[in-house]
Amino acid sequence: MSRNSREFQGHGWGCAWRTDDGWQQYHDIHPIWEDDLNQFDSTRLLLVHARSAFRDEGIVVENNMPFSDGESVFIFNGELRGVRIKSEGRIGAEKIYNYIRRFDQGDKCAATAKAVEIIKKRSSYVRAMNIILSDGTQSCLSTSYCEDTDYFQMHQKHEQGLHLVCSQPFAGDQGWTRIDNNTTIEL
Repeated sequence: MSRNSREFQGHGWGCAWRTDDGWQQYHDIHPIWEDDLNQFDSTRLLLVHARSAFRDEGIVVENNMPFSDGESVFIFNGELRGVRIKSEGRIGAEKIYNYIRRFDQGDKCAATAKAVEIIKKRSSYVRAMNIILSDGTQSCLSTSYCEDTDYFQMHQKHEQGLHLVCSQPFAGDQGWTRIDNNTTIEL
């Protein structure tokens, strides 16, 4: 999917998966389609992100998601312009993650919903802002976009006890449903 995406997604990639010992992570600066995906153990919770660096800048492995603070992991897909928030981070996605964490009182979805609404109000334009945040117990998805529905709309599928969420249906188009725009839900 990443190799064939109409927006380049080859600026590296990363994944995080949950084990009994907590979050495990892997990041690589090379495109996901050049890596050996058989190197990973099975898991019941996996987040994967293929990177498309904004303006082809900051292409270093440290900027590849998922980002983690040890407790939670975060991925972002989108583009914001004229964002007026104060938050630490090397790139915009990391600043958004740290901004959401500021509102976290134990409910990831409430924190995400609050931060997303503020970020929308404090941005001159939101092309898209898709977020997944998980602490291993609670996983939250927030999706917002103002253009390019075919690219930014999120999809979900329930199959064989799994809940799959992706920006594009995969492994066959059967059973996928679209997630409405401007939605924040617990997965």
